[in-house]
Amino acid sequence: MMKKHILLLAVALLTTIVVSAQEINWVTLDKAVELQQKTPKKIIMDMYTAWCGPCKMLDRNTFSNPDVIEYVNRHYYAVKFNAEGNDVVPFKGKTFTNPNYNPARAKSRNSAHQLASYFKVRSYPTILFLDEKADFLAPIIGYKTPQDLELYLKMFKNNKHTEMSSQDAFNVYFKAFKPEFTN
Repeated sequence: MMKKHILLLAVALLTTIVVSAQEINWVTLDKAVELQQKTPKKIIMDMYTAWCGPCKMLDRNTFSNPDVIEYVNRHYYAVKFNAEGNDVVPFKGKTFTNPNYNPARAKSRNSAHQLASYFKVRSYPTILFLDEKADFLAPIIGYKTPQDLELYLKMFKNNKHTEMSSQDAFNVYFKAFKPEFTN
C-alpha cells in the first residue's frame, strides 16, 4: 500500500514538472530588463507579426520544442513582441509606440512598431539577442529549426560570438557545432 502511494506521488510530481516545463516563460521587454537587475541573463526576443507564416511555424515547431523550452527558460529571459502591434514599451530611457497602428488591420499587415525600427528589423521572424545589460548583440533572421536555434542560443550564452571577428570564424564554429536538441 505504501509503495502505491509513493508511486502515485512520484507520478504526480513528474507530471507537474513536465506540464510546467512545456512552454517558454515569455515576459515583456521591460520585465526582462527588470529581471536582469537581480539575475543577469541575456535576452532572446522573438519579433513576429500576426500575418507571418514562418513566425507561426517558429512557435509551432521551435518554441514548443522541449529542448528549446528548457534551454531558453534556464539561460535567457524570453520576450515575444508583435513588431506591428500597439504596445507601449519603455526601453533604454525612451518610450516606443506604434503611432500609425490601425486596429482594423490587427490581423493583417500593419505599420511597424517604433521598437522594431529601433532594432532595424525588416523581416519576420527576427530573433534578437541582447546581452545582460539589454544591449543589442545580433539579429537572427528567418525561421529556425530547434537545431538551428540551438547553435545561436549556445553561441551567445557561452559568449562564443566575442571570439568571432569574421564570417570565416563563424563558419568554423558553425561547421564544428554538434546539435543536441531533438526535432
